[in-house]
Amino acid sequence: MSAWLNPRKVMCIVYVAAMFVVAMDATVLNVALQTISQELDVPPAASGILNVGYLVSLAIVLPMAGWLGDKWGTKRTFLLALAIFTGASALCSFAQNLTTLTIFRVIQGIGGGLLTPVGMAMLFRTFPPEERAKVSRSLILPIAIAPAVGPIVSGMLVEHFTWRWIFYVNLPIGIPALLFGLFWLKENKQPNVGKLDVPGFLLCAPGLALVMYALTQGPIHGWSSPAVWGAGTIGIVLLTLLVKVELKVSQPLLDLRLLGNHLFRTTGLVSICASAGLLGMLYVFPLMYQNALHASALETGLTTFPEAIGLMIASQLVPWTYPRFGPKRVMVIGFVVTALIFITLSTVDANTNPWFIRGLLFGVGIFLGQTVGSVQIAAFATIPPVSMGRATTWFAMQGRLGPALGLAILSGTLAFIGTSTVNAVGQAEPNLLAYRVALLVAAGFLLLGACIAMFIRDSDAAATICKPVKPSSAKEQPVPAES
Repeated sequence: MSAWLNPRKVMCIVYVAAMFVVAMDATVLNVALQTISQELDVPPAASGILNVGYLVSLAIVLPMAGWLGDKWGTKRTFLLALAIFTGASALCSFAQNLTTLTIFRVIQGIGGGLLTPVGMAMLFRTFPPEERAKVSRSLILPIAIAPAVGPIVSGMLVEHFTWRWIFYVNLPIGIPALLFGLFWLKENKQPNVGKLDVPGFLLCAPGLALVMYALTQGPIHGWSSPAVWGAGTIGIVLLTLLVKVELKVSQPLLDLRLLGNHLFRTTGLVSICASAGLLGMLYVFPLMYQNALHASALETGLTTFPEAIGLMIASQLVPWTYPRFGPKRVMVIGFVVTALIFITLSTVDANTNPWFIRGLLFGVGIFLGQTVGSVQIAAFATIPPVSMGRATTWFAMQGRLGPALGLAILSGTLAFIGTSTVNAVGQAEPNLLAYRVALLVAAGFLLLGACIAMFIRDSDAAATICKPVKPSSAKEQPVPAES
């Protein structure tokens, strides 16, 4: 038993389980919002506070994740975050009104905000660079399955049971992962972490939260809304001040000096383009398929699900393609082919064979999945272990910014063109053109990502491409960041 439960296997099991519940939680709620509004007797618009509260609390704690993991220990911080997230899920399931449900969602966001960066730091400290291509299977699994399964599971639970089950489902995964990690996960602390950078936190936490609020609420309430543009303006001012403050601090909360590392900086931009394009497409296409092409919600879910299957297969291909072709080539090819698929998706209509559409979405998973996997492997190739906590915090923040940016721009595109039009007899009908243009904009994100990926040097990521001579005794050697 002890031989089977080596630290690396334990790390992968706990990481995948925790990331799965967090990723699925991000998609299950939207399907249930209408039902929650009806049962709690509140207007549908008011239930949007559940997403806003979660997002804002997540954005507030996210910048602290790297420092907390280094200071308290990654095991302790990770398990505390998982306990908070799982416990808050249980509390959400018992909420009797919108106020208490919102409070519990805020607490859930605190746990979710800490889990991803601390979990990634643990994973990359456990596996040296040359072994990260193989472990990419663990990295992409929760990203691939959970978001696609979430809406389907949520719809079934809401229809056949109650909306409370969308929070119950976190418990059978979260509790065993918590106990498993408590007994067998290894602790890791970093020396000389220093005190909390309070000025950095006071600028970054509200700045990031306000910018995320503006990006997500702009498409809903309109960009001219005082609350939206006011929040966005204040958030940008705070983040601008943050840059000036953090460059003068010896141990900053957000280490901006990491952006001097060419590989880390470039892969970060690539990651933003990939997530903006993918999540933007997954937002626009289901709307087009249901509203303009008149498919049912179930048909839409089953049609988009092959994308997740493609991602799963891509996770198995990355350990083979990454070392043979190099990260630059894998990313560029993945971006260009997926952009062409997005362009093809923009041409489908009500007469298009559903299996052709499913095949296209399967291709999205195959090609963009390898791009995403390669980015996660290469991004930390030249980051020393002592800086891993702050580097994964940066990466997690970019992971939140990309989808919000994609959603904001694509929603703005739909609103600008208009999703409905009036026909010759004065009746309103769906405007397919708006959805087509939005999908082309999503393809534009990917082509921009391909252009940025061209600046990646495979030689910088050589440590992740080389095969270890002695895997059992290989140790990660810190590589100084480029200046």
